[in-house]
Amino acid sequence: MNITRRPVSFRTRHELYHADACGPLTEASNRDELKLLALGRGSYPGERLPLRDLRGLCSLGVWDARTDQQWGLGWHRNEGIELTYLAAGNLDFAVEHKTFMLEPGSFTLTRPWQKHRVGNPNVTASRLIWLILDVGVRRPNQPWRWPTWMLLDESLLRQLTIQLRHNEQTVWKADRNLARAFEELAARCGHTPSPIQCARLKILINQIWIALAGHISSRRPLLDERLSSTERTVRLFLQDLQSRSDEPWTLDAMAEECGIGRSCISRYCKQHTNCTPIEFLTRCRLKHACKLLRDEPDRSITDIALSCGFQTSQYFATVFLRKLGRSPREWRSGKAKLVVK
Repeated sequence: MNITRRPVSFRTRHELYHADACGPLTEASNRDELKLLALGRGSYPGERLPLRDLRGLCSLGVWDARTDQQWGLGWHRNEGIELTYLAAGNLDFAVEHKTFMLEPGSFTLTRPWQKHRVGNPNVTASRLIWLILDVGVRRPNQPWRWPTWMLLDESLLRQLTIQLRHNEQTVWKADRNLARAFEELAARCGHTPSPIQCARLKILINQIWIALAGHISSRRPLLDERLSSTERTVRLFLQDLQSRSDEPWTLDAMAEECGIGRSCISRYCKQHTNCTPIEFLTRCRLKHACKLLRDEPDRSITDIALSCGFQTSQYFATVFLRKLGRSPREWRSGKAKLVVK
């Protein structure tokens, strides 16, 4: 069965996110290099989940690779909370700046702001079960909104939310209850999502989260409220801004992206970068432009200016001269080190 699908996007008001399409995985399945059973929405692989049922469920599935593969899932984020359970084999996994070798019985838990990778660079022989559930967050300081079909008691759901917001441990060892819940879910991945099947999936998914809540509570992880703070949200946004400086940002857009006011983002930006948000944006754009000027000598300066977020080449040249003390053309031909003021 060919299950390749077009990637889709999802967005907040000002930020465009591209859902992980699992392209290498679906291509390997189409080549019969592994067995894949999955249910998904949008670009996720497998049978289509119903539009009006199981809302918030993005993807679930299991892959069974009996041999080492020639593909991996590169750095990406998901629009929901992703749980994976390694039922067999060993698997390279990395999140942010940490690397792990997953062993049988390991499970991972990643939040939407945690960039992660599976394989190094390729996936080894393994059997992996996964579940992605959207709880309405993209940044640490946003309130979580669990799907209405979740059956957990309100107090238990509140406790689980706090545990997942204030502790970001990614790799865990599953207990017997959690392992069994994942295996029961995997057994349902190949069924067409009829109304009866959807009801069964709700029960199984709730069993996983109930088992997860009990497992995390028994480990008594250290909780840190600063992980869901506004200050951290701004810090993560500023990190992302360095690779998204070409977008048409304004101070209002930056503030709204972080869910805070203009003065608040200005204060935290000053704290972390010693400059205003717009000054930091300009600094990011100039650094990117300087790199392109040296790396792509045949590309026009105007094209580079526009691709880095400057509205005109004249304005780019003016800012460049003011901040670096030379013109873009002089920079391209010289050997001076980059020092953006």
